[in-house]
Amino acid sequence: MNAYHILIVEDDKEIREGIEIYLKNQGYIVYQAADGIEGLAQIEKEEIHLAIVDVMMPRMDGINMMMRVRELGYEFPVIMLSAKSEEVDKIMGLNMGADDYVTKPFTTMELLARVNSHLRRYGRFLEMMGKEEKNDKVYIIGGLELHEDTVEVFVDGKPVKLTPIEFKILLLLMKNPGRVFSAEEIYERVWNEQAINTDTIMVHVRKIREKIELNPREPKYLKVVWGIGYKIEKQPRNK
Repeated sequence: MNAYHILIVEDDKEIREGIEIYLKNQGYIVYQAADGIEGLAQIEKEEIHLAIVDVMMPRMDGINMMMRVRELGYEFPVIMLSAKSEEVDKIMGLNMGADDYVTKPFTTMELLARVNSHLRRYGRFLEMMGKEEKNDKVYIIGGLELHEDTVEVFVDGKPVKLTPIEFKILLLLMKNPGRVFSAEEIYERVWNEQAINTDTIMVHVRKIREKIELNPREPKYLKVVWGIGYKIEKQPRNK
């Protein structure tokens, strides 16, 4: 496809413009916003393929902007930035639908590597979305149905909206019903890179459960095997 469009939402002008310079040197088209309100306005006006969003901003912070982005149905990857390193900020951002998290101060090469990695995956996701359904690979576990080629998920016949990362995790587990995957293995298979911090897996699994389970606290499909990892039940129990 043509050059990807990246939105930088950051109240510090020097940081915003510094990131823009490096992204433009990589061939990306870049848009800027100084807070969440301006960021949402840019998203409504332009086609965005990835957003880099600061957590702490005036008027509307990154967490509230993230909530609104996902409520509106946008699925592009989002990398959160924060000057804080507290785990609560990270978990909150990921719970709102963010795909990654970078703590300030960060190196330009680190941020670029994250951007490039997420855009490669999102590009493949967009390609899959454009495929015709005739060659669709379908995986069915009880009332849970996943269409690999058309990137669709249904629970008891009703469509469920997953982010690209959530879809890849669920696809991996549904392709191997009954098999237990460790958080490290899930990370390495989905992100295609060595697992450094697997906390994100726990958060994504929780979000998937909220979308596919009738009662996430008593999951029928996506089970935790304590101390080992996660699996999709071969034959979920009827409740």
